[in-house]
Amino acid sequence: MKYDFDEIIPRRGTNSVKWDEAPFEGEFTGTPLWVADMDFRTYPRIIEALHRRVEHGIFGYTLVPGSYYESVVRWFARQHGWTGIRREDIVYTSGVVPVLSAIIRALTLPGDKVLVQSPVYNCFFSSIRNQGCQIEDAPLVRVPSAKGKSVFTYEIDWDCFESACADPKTRLFLLCNPHNPAGRVWTPGELRRMGDICQRHGVFVVADEIHCEIVMPGYRYTPFASLGEDYARNSATCVSPTKGFNIAGLQIANIIVTDGGKRERIDRAINIHEVCDVNPFGVIALQEAYTDGGAEWLGQMNAYVEGNYQLLLRSFPDFPIALLEGTYLAWMDVSSTGMPASAFVEDTLRRRHVWLNEGAMYGDLSEKYVRVNLACPRLLLQQSFDAIRAV
Repeated sequence: MKYDFDEIIPRRGTNSVKWDEAPFEGEFTGTPLWVADMDFRTYPRIIEALHRRVEHGIFGYTLVPGSYYESVVRWFARQHGWTGIRREDIVYTSGVVPVLSAIIRALTLPGDKVLVQSPVYNCFFSSIRNQGCQIEDAPLVRVPSAKGKSVFTYEIDWDCFESACADPKTRLFLLCNPHNPAGRVWTPGELRRMGDICQRHGVFVVADEIHCEIVMPGYRYTPFASLGEDYARNSATCVSPTKGFNIAGLQIANIIVTDGGKRERIDRAINIHEVCDVNPFGVIALQEAYTDGGAEWLGQMNAYVEGNYQLLLRSFPDFPIALLEGTYLAWMDVSSTGMPASAFVEDTLRRRHVWLNEGAMYGDLSEKYVRVNLACPRLLLQQSFDAIRAV
């Protein structure tokens, strides 16, 4: 079936964070290309399943059925080659962000260090600080890409990464795979090397793989824990259909943990944080998403986003832009304008009403970048790019 991602679906006035939250006093009436949700209607069979549930008319506390766990196990085996997940390895919860805080609380003590690779998702920093831990950063290294003269990519500084892991205070590593906002889909070789270093120094890997469904044509996501038993036992994997299928408001996610002792400690922390209950709509939506039809919808959505990325490259040939292997979030260097990214974002917002994310929120070395959400109909994106160029 052919899905229409060009359809413009009005979202303003629906209490949408992306469209209805104003970044200044008064109403924002422009185009938001900031927060990571999509402007595409979700996979239609999810909508149909939710309609059937709504018609029942009673929305009490929900049990998570066995079919839910079976859907997760089948999906990751068939779609991502991760076999061997057991039902008891899966802990359901309301979202990946609260889970990160819960895992840090479960497996560290205040004052411990948690390793990240900046530029990286801003909630990593707040989750670490909120649990009384210290941030240890092994920044990624920007290098040229063979994909074009203005295209760059990121690599790992292995000496820096090992040095950070060797610090006896470093207890956890927050892996972002695919990486937001660098756009990397880590290769099996890179994941193994990171995993081996972590095992050598007793660092537990927390893999945030929420963007795992959003991978551009020609690339393949590898679940960290799928690399082998040793990697699975030394990790907790956080996954959710919410990013890939644009259902973040339904609040459903899973942690997959092989080590029973670690899983018990994480489960206890989830209950302490009161993020152990889920709503019936999230349970239903996940089961409908994790099907062959859902995979077909994802394939078309990813191809559309890749087309939007090509539009970005054509629209800003003089701005260095990160190679997009995964996620729908482009990372663009605007330093050639001669202004800080903060001023660029402010100008774009105030003068042309296009809302971007400022790079500094993703790490100390990211002041010259902006993050651009590409997950919207192409006409809106083209209009937004025209407006940015006018600035």
